[in-house]
Amino acid sequence: MAWLRFFSRTLKPELGSSSSSPNPNPNFRNLPFSTSFLITKTPDKFKKKRKKPESARTKPVQHDSTRISHLESLVGRDSHFRFLTRSKEFISKQPEHILRLDDAGKLYRELGFPRGRKVTRFIPQHPLIFQTYRHSDGKMWLGFSEFMEDLLDEERALMDSMEVDRVNRVRKLLMMTKDKRILMSKIHHTRLLFGIPEDFRDRVGKYPDYFRVVTGKDGNRVLELVNWDPSLAVSELERQFMVDEDRAKRAFKFPVKHGKELELEEKDTRKLNLLNTLPLVSPYSDGWKFDGWTLDAEKYRVGILHEFLSLTLEKRASIHHIVEFKDEFSLTRQTYQMLKKQPKSFYLAGTEMNWTVFLKDGYDENGVLINKDPQVVFNEKLYKYADMQQMEISSGSNNG
Repeated sequence: MAWLRFFSRTLKPELGSSSSSPNPNPNFRNLPFSTSFLITKTPDKFKKKRKKPESARTKPVQHDSTRISHLESLVGRDSHFRFLTRSKEFISKQPEHILRLDDAGKLYRELGFPRGRKVTRFIPQHPLIFQTYRHSDGKMWLGFSEFMEDLLDEERALMDSMEVDRVNRVRKLLMMTKDKRILMSKIHHTRLLFGIPEDFRDRVGKYPDYFRVVTGKDGNRVLELVNWDPSLAVSELERQFMVDEDRAKRAFKFPVKHGKELELEEKDTRKLNLLNTLPLVSPYSDGWKFDGWTLDAEKYRVGILHEFLSLTLEKRASIHHIVEFKDEFSLTRQTYQMLKKQPKSFYLAGTEMNWTVFLKDGYDENGVLINKDPQVVFNEKLYKYADMQQMEISSGSNNG
């Protein structure tokens, strides 16, 4: 019996182990060392990082292959001279053309410098334009230099000489609108786009045969058209059509959607599309009555924007300018995509959120305006002086 007790004690551990933890994989061999030190997932530094989608705020409208550097540079120029242009407009309306420097530091929107920056960082960039001085009260003040005051007198004289032209531009704008009326505040906000003087609201009273100022339901002043002038109701595109019909036909494309079962050859497709290219619907017509998504409605909106850009001094406008007249011109949210579909006539620069549209016919191959308004010539001269650190020309030759 002793040998039986010994044999049973020898078997118990083996029987217990087999019954309590059976091996699910008999071919698996237990390793005599730990594997906890092995890397079981890919380290972050070796992971392929997912590229974040580019924001519309920073994504360029144009691909590198389609960029026109000369036009893009004009958008950059606007940014470069933002402090100059906004400060010029704001300080010109102040008594004695001066502003206390402590107050100027808080007016970042009005003076055109980034929030959080000091205005004293931007004033020295244009030493021929701005100057600071200490008043008898001990406070520092910002104002224009004597040279800049002379330039402002020159600009005022220029505005007076161009008054009839500016009046006609406003008349044409009114004739393009749905109700033949525009808020005076909108004209004021976009006045630099068309070369309209600051005191245009005061000059309107001189032309009772053209304009009428009324008070809207919300109490705002509204400019209304008094008389329709057929001689002004001719668009720039219609003038181009009369001069060079073939060139005008190639300026726009409104392809016709058709089924594949037609199996048209390329020549026949081109002829079919040509039927729906011209004539555009005149911007001086009642095109706003068309159903919003018809081909004629799109032709009308394209014609509206083409004429709108033709009336601007530099044949271009930003999205902010266009949005001002969204209701008056019956524009839709698809304006951006609509302009992108017409690359032969329009060029969009900047970013998808903050773009500027150019009328390509207004510029030569070097990105220079073909016909420069006197105000544009003056602005270019002002920019030249603004970038100079000291006077490089003899006094008295301000017209250079």
